[in-house]
Amino acid sequence: MNFHTAAPKIPPRILCVGIPVRDLTFRVSGVPARGSKENASHFDEICGGNALNAAIGIVRLGGRASICGPMGDAREASSRFIFEKLAHEGIETKHIVHMPGLVTPISAVMVDPSGERTIVTFRDPELWKVDLPSTEMLLEDCAAILTESRCAGFCTDLCAEARRRGIPVIVDVDRAMSLREGLLTASSHLVFSSEPLQETADVTDDGQALKKIAKLTPSFLAGTRGPKGTIWLDAQGHLQETPAFPVHTVDTLGAGDVFHGAFALAITEGQDIPGALRFASAAAALKCTRFGGAFAAPQRAEVTELLSQGQPASPVRTGQ
Repeated sequence: MNFHTAAPKIPPRILCVGIPVRDLTFRVSGVPARGSKENASHFDEICGGNALNAAIGIVRLGGRASICGPMGDAREASSRFIFEKLAHEGIETKHIVHMPGLVTPISAVMVDPSGERTIVTFRDPELWKVDLPSTEMLLEDCAAILTESRCAGFCTDLCAEARRRGIPVIVDVDRAMSLREGLLTASSHLVFSSEPLQETADVTDDGQALKKIAKLTPSFLAGTRGPKGTIWLDAQGHLQETPAFPVHTVDTLGAGDVFHGAFALAITEGQDIPGALRFASAAAALKCTRFGGAFAAPQRAEVTELLSQGQPASPVRTGQ
């Protein structure tokens, strides 16, 4: 008997780089008008932030995740609260950097009956001055890096070194990037939200925006569009679409981050691009059917079941 072959496989570890946030969430009948008041029908205190939410999604789907980035003073209540939540989810936290005297980001999140969320966040500007742990430490046993574009100032060098070592770097682009941004080339996969995609390229069409950015980077490029699905460029530069899974949406908070986490995990598992996008779309769709931000992310078996139902259809070519 080959005991090495028979031994259980260790899931890939994905390093999620970002800034954890403490979220105060309110379910409301409508977003309050300026100067008005609104009673919430439900309140919950959770934690979030792009990287943290993605890490939850990764672990729920069977991967391993460690989170790296700045937080406020270790003595503050928000830091302790977030660490407790991460420990419960089984997310590695040894690479988080506490910054004495600073405040961990906090958000007020209002979720309306359509599931759409409106967010107000405070991030201490001093957090961006963080010095991450050593590159050797961070890339040890690292199958991929998942980061958000806003963290470029403190993670681009790390990402560039990861690429030199052949480690995938997936970037969640949720704000406009400069066309001279280092992450354009210090990445293997750039997944934009629709609005920042158009703002980055200064083009009002998602497909044309992807093609413009493709001239500046060898990275895989995609744009997520919520219920309209995902548009992306294949290896030949042709536009393709991956439809979204139709679901009854009650809470979109964290759905995009779960999408990115699932996509990163699928890439580390060797899934092809169409399969990885369908896997990510299914995970995000299931999250949208439940309240709780990323803490409503699905388990692997649920995603597998949704994918087995055969929807949405295979990617559709949309143009040359």
